[in-house]
Amino acid sequence: GCRVGKAHCPVIYMSPQGQTLSESSVVDMTEYDGMIILCGRYEGIDERLLSQYVDMEVSLGDYVLTGGELPAMVLMDSVIRRLPDIMGDDKSAEQDSFVDGLLDCPHYTKPHEFAGMAVPEVLLSGHHANIAEWRFRQQVERTQTRRPDLWQTFTPTPEQAKWLKALAKVDKKHR
Repeated sequence: GCRVGKAHCPVIYMSPQGQTLSESSVVDMTEYDGMIILCGRYEGIDERLLSQYVDMEVSLGDYVLTGGELPAMVLMDSVIRRLPDIMGDDKSAEQDSFVDGLLDCPHYTKPHEFAGMAVPEVLLSGHHANIAEWRFRQQVERTQTRRPDLWQTFTPTPEQAKWLKALAKVDKKHR
């Protein structure tokens, strides 16, 4: 690590060999006073620097880029957007994909109909409980379909567990 004044700033090396960046690690990084991000080129950086000064290696996934600059920008953006007062509504980041272990639900805007496709009626109803249930159902279906790996590790909150039980009953009736 490194000290800048009284602040401890971990030294992070962007590397395909590092731990894969996740939403939970991003949230942890918002607690840092700052970060020093090292970006290698082609073959990386000197091993002596890694072993002596680097606190953690972070990867975006199982692939290699020409340098660490793009992953560093992704890391910075994902951490900065979680800081207070950055987004118009701090709660927005809490409703994004991955925060609760599920993908996000679909979003719609005006016009009501576009290319023959309408906004789902439940979203126009003004009935907040029905809207919340619809969104949760969409999150579950999207996660099961698009990211079964996330679904397998999903641990529902007590409220989500109740909704899942209710959804299972509804699904049985419609079979």
